Amino acid sequence: MSSTTDPERPAPEPNGAPSTGPWDQSAERPEESPAGRDRALSRRRVLSGTAAALAGAGVALTGEFGYAEATADSKLPVYGGYAASVHADRRTPPRSSRVDVVWSVDTTRRLIALTFDDGPAPNWTPRVLSILAQTDTPATFFMVGRRAREYGRLVAHRLDGHEIGNHTWAHQDLAKMTYEQACTAIGRAHNELTRLWGREPTLLRPPYGHLAGSTLLAANDLGYQVVLWNRQMLESRFTQNPDGLVDYIVESCDPGTILLAHDTGPADRLVAIRGLAAMIIGLRRRGFEFVTVSELMAAATPAATPAH
Repeated sequence: MSSTTDPERPAPEPNGAPSTGPWDQSAERPEESPAGRDRALSRRRVLSGTAAALAGAGVALTGEFGYAEATADSKLPVYGGYAASVHADRRTPPRSSRVDVVWSVDTTRRLIALTFDDGPAPNWTPRVLSILAQTDTPATFFMVGRRAREYGRLVAHRLDGHEIGNHTWAHQDLAKMTYEQACTAIGRAHNELTRLWGREPTLLRPPYGHLAGSTLLAANDLGYQVVLWNRQMLESRFTQNPDGLVDYIVESCDPGTILLAHDTGPADRLVAIRGLAAMIIGLRRRGFEFVTVSELMAAATPAATPAH
């Protein structure tokens, strides 16, 4: 990424701990291949080593862990804190039964949702809106509430046909916030964006794509769905090859893509804005239609009902 800084860009957050993927506890299949047997043996060795280590540490390997044993080395509170996805009082239910987290949309239609994060900002956001107007292209802007309060007047009259989503009040990392802090960050932005847009936003994009249990609980209680992305502008990789970025985006998008771009930030991001019209033209030549994120979600192919 370019060393050029932008006073409008949020301060970088410290790197968080690496995440781990889900542990596959599925049963072994019959007639395993040699490679599958090797993986199973390796897994058993890991589990055996873990069990031995726990036993050596004095942890009883019984059918049910006691509460004290299960939480003795935990760095996080079981209830409350940023990891918990239930209310700390253990009595208050979530507002609804589910909250969706969307990376892309399964659809047979050749639709794409173009999204912009971190604005609004002087110069950049009006420039993006001009390109979108010239190409008759709708987009979804995930706006930072504090910036909407400061610069919203520059774009308020140009939002017809576009959608606004919530990108929190000050672009802080929701994955490090308690439920109460997340509600404040989302709710304060919600009020400002509602004043700007004249409608209540219902889509939340967490800064950096970071989530915690508290994020999901706050989003649920505030009536939001969480929208991430499955394709993004790789501006810093193409600063010396702007045509290469256009080719990469045009060739890599699929039906249902949610494409991430930015309308403020370091100077290297301008390579995407300069190439935006060419990307739009190239994708339309491939038969794609641009829609807002909400319109894309509404066009999802219904999930097949499992056979019984």
